[in-house]
Amino acid sequence: MTTARLSDIAAQAGVSEATVSRVLNGKPGVSAATRQTVLAALDVLGYERPTRLRTRSAGLIGLITPELSNPIFPALAQVIEQVLSRHGFTPVLCTQLPGGSTEDELVEMLVERGVAGIVFVSGLHADTTADHDRYARLTGRQVPFVLINGYSEKISAPFISPDDRTAMWMAVQHLVELGHERIGLAVGQRRYVPVLRKIEGFTAAVQELLGRTAEQVQELIQPTLFSVEGGDAAAGALLDKGCTAIVCGSDMMALGAIRAVRRRGLSVPHDVSVVGFDDSPLIAFTEPPLTTIRQPVEAMATAAVDALLEEVGGNLGQRAEYMFQPELVMRGSTGAVANGR
Repeated sequence: MTTARLSDIAAQAGVSEATVSRVLNGKPGVSAATRQTVLAALDVLGYERPTRLRTRSAGLIGLITPELSNPIFPALAQVIEQVLSRHGFTPVLCTQLPGGSTEDELVEMLVERGVAGIVFVSGLHADTTADHDRYARLTGRQVPFVLINGYSEKISAPFISPDDRTAMWMAVQHLVELGHERIGLAVGQRRYVPVLRKIEGFTAAVQELLGRTAEQVQELIQPTLFSVEGGDAAAGALLDKGCTAIVCGSDMMALGAIRAVRRRGLSVPHDVSVVGFDDSPLIAFTEPPLTTIRQPVEAMATAAVDALLEEVGGNLGQRAEYMFQPELVMRGSTGAVANGR
């Protein structure tokens, strides 16, 4: 550090050159506030901090999520990032977009950058048709990881999931108590583990609470895309079958279902009740406010980070599935069945 630079830093920080020198050389006699002011002046002027004064990151953690247009994914990502930051880790958010980088390409990029671990949200691990050997290869490269939403017994890692079966039971029971007897399910494609579990929970609830056969229940299940458009299309088919209530696999699908109901000149909840899934941010402010199943995002995200950091620290935790209980949030999109429907 030349004398000229010392004077520049001193002028920028509003302190003496002697004070700057003491900070840079790690000498005592300088308050914490003044030390921070000098370091900030270094940053502003574009000088590198001496190595011993740099804030050390505990390491990078990759976070791979699907597209962020469904608000539940940014909600999960935000909590995961907050918890990682509290532990001193730097999160690297990677989003899978249609036509963009694949999960494998994102993993390769993260591993090349030396990440300490990876969090997968609703990735290929949730797809029963995908090759799950990719996760064994990642384990072989000694990269710890944790998986959210979707369980596979072929993968040795901590899993974090909401209890999809119980969630569907809650929704069906709520609608049965309101007098509905013809309840449909608009859900994603059957190859995904959370979808299969929702179908199992829905089927069991309708059979037990309404006395339907398994074949009768199957007629009321409409697999579709996890999107507003998917919910719209599925709701149209279920309304054609005389459903007075529709349970949806996501809040976005529920918005599509409400749109389909209104296009027919019907109203929610007077003519048709709609239940969502997730309790995404802002969903309470729809019109009508959406009755939905709340995923415990805070608890799930915190548990995912805790499990991952145990693995990063070399403490191999229980490589099993941690199941979190959802909650039925009753709002204005469900009501008593209308007479004559």
